[in-house]
Amino acid sequence: MNQQSAIDGLRRAEIPSQALFINGRWQQGETGETIEAISPVDGKVLTTLARASRGDVDRAVRAGRAAFEAGHWSRMPPAGRKKVLLRIAEIIEARALELAVLGVRDNGTEIGMALRAEPGSAAATFRYYAEAIDKIYGEIAPTADTVLGLVHREAVGVVGAIVPWNMPLMIGAWKLAPALAMGNSVVLKPAEAASLTLLQLAEICAEAGLPDGVLNVVTGSGSVVGEAIATHMDVDVLVFTGSNAVGRRLLEYSARSNLKRVYLELGGKSPNVVFADAPDLARAATVSANGIFRNSGQVCVAGSRLLVERSVHDEMVERIAGVASAMTVGDPLRLDSDIGAISSAGQLAGNLGYVERAESEGGRRVVGGERILAETGGFYMRPAVFDGVTQEMTLAREEVFGPLLAVIPFDSEEEAVRIANATEYGLASAVWTANLSRAHRMVRAIRAGIVHVNTYGGSDLTVPLGGHKQSGNGHDKSLHALEKYTALKTAWFQL
Repeated sequence: MNQQSAIDGLRRAEIPSQALFINGRWQQGETGETIEAISPVDGKVLTTLARASRGDVDRAVRAGRAAFEAGHWSRMPPAGRKKVLLRIAEIIEARALELAVLGVRDNGTEIGMALRAEPGSAAATFRYYAEAIDKIYGEIAPTADTVLGLVHREAVGVVGAIVPWNMPLMIGAWKLAPALAMGNSVVLKPAEAASLTLLQLAEICAEAGLPDGVLNVVTGSGSVVGEAIATHMDVDVLVFTGSNAVGRRLLEYSARSNLKRVYLELGGKSPNVVFADAPDLARAATVSANGIFRNSGQVCVAGSRLLVERSVHDEMVERIAGVASAMTVGDPLRLDSDIGAISSAGQLAGNLGYVERAESEGGRRVVGGERILAETGGFYMRPAVFDGVTQEMTLAREEVFGPLLAVIPFDSEEEAVRIANATEYGLASAVWTANLSRAHRMVRAIRAGIVHVNTYGGSDLTVPLGGHKQSGNGHDKSLHALEKYTALKTAWFQL
């Protein structure tokens, strides 16, 4: 059986109604209420999710705390935790196609990208932190000879993790793997629009030997479940990826409750800066198109602002419009689709609203921007390129989270820096130039957590991902992510 035939078989699999995963068991919510999981592929209901209550969240947190205090995981030797996390990675890899198809049915990501970015990335993440566990040391302070100062790194306790609907398995693993590696318990809330793969991950973790109560997955609305986790007095650390508006509320909830530490990975309006001396404009156009249009632009680090030096502006616009026009938008479960579905009807409507507003404000639509394949019942849109965009326009300022690219010309390096930084966000960016000195100057000057040089995307687990300005705080990926899930404790010995 070829891969496409296997995918077609899995797309027809029935998905039973989903329960909550609390204390190592599937449990119904206390109210019995449910949420419909609607597939963006065809607009049909896939299954139902349990709509958890505040009481359900409390049960999950109490299970996490009891597991932490019991010590079966928190006090397990690092080598033991390592074996379990490696086993989780192995099971994810063994079930990769099943998980990828399930995720695509749930959120519409094209299957080629989903295989790499969801189970592929999740397995790599669990393996990375499994291998890191027994290589993290404490410290001996440089004290006087009469004193011994030790710095211990301890698990913080119960971690609340709130994960978005785009790439839930990948981003979920970014939160879960380092938190579990350090010995914490976790209460995880997936997005209502994409919960299925994370519920499966809970089952995989149990199969791999994670003790009961260490991981709990609670589905439901942000206004109930998210708030209940964020305000719970027994959650020690809260990690979140999502919108700025929700991030602000989570900080307020921390202040209203136990002042839990809150780490936020928020929005972006990332500048992708192309100078006239870029090594290869054709490659820059192709990579830049993928950097904004893959997964229908529903990526936090998407390069949504293309800043082009004026002397190559027209050529670059023509090239990237050509790449966009050649991309196949269609059934995300077809291997020959370059771009899949928008995640929901509401998200699609919002994207189309941005197209109308961009035109009304004077932007020139070069290509795309219309809904297509409406007859399928799914939510599809052609990627759009807008030229003539100024920094004052909505399309240049607000995070669309869709396949819309704003092209802005510049005349000098100084102007490029000024435009690149003229945003409240600071998540990702890129610079295309053959001038090594200029590349280093731009890396220093652009205020963003990551600056790609002569590429866009592709950074792996060895480097951190985190935002500057209103794109958040703290870091996912790399050894630096472990800092969020540890507490430092000093031991001071008088000798």
